[in-house]
Amino acid sequence: MSNVEFNQMLVSNTEFLKPFAFTLTRDNETAKDLLQETLYRAIANKEKYHVGTNIKAWLYTIMRNIFINNYRRKVKQNTIFDSTPNDFFLNYQQATVPNGAESNLKMKEIQTAIANLPEIFKNPFLLYFEGFKYHEIADMLQEPLGTIKSRIHFARKLLKEQISRN
Repeated sequence: MSNVEFNQMLVSNTEFLKPFAFTLTRDNETAKDLLQETLYRAIANKEKYHVGTNIKAWLYTIMRNIFINNYRRKVKQNTIFDSTPNDFFLNYQQATVPNGAESNLKMKEIQTAIANLPEIFKNPFLLYFEGFKYHEIADMLQEPLGTIKSRIHFARKLLKEQISRN
């Protein structure tokens, strides 16, 4: 297929693409840009078009893929632009001050919950919390490995229940 024939096919199918572009973008100017980008990519990838393939479906696919890629790019940027006259960025990174009091209260709550654990669960849990491995705790407490694992599991479960109640 010659360049002239291919270009004539594109021109004859642009009228079908305009409503689809507007449906995707919901903006007349953005739809025109999308149509132009679609035609550019179709011309740039002319060698990928096989004679006999449905040209409309091929162009619709190109347009849809361009729209999806542009949408994903905008989402990744994650910037909300305020169109007020001042043109501020709404999500401009502002300094935040951590609330130390709240974290201190939570730590006290956790420490109280650990202190209220039965001794059989508290000792293995504290050793595990300090960084010891299961087998090291089993050797220190002279208990089977499975017993230590289950006691730590039950300690976590009890802590979770106590903390979620408060």
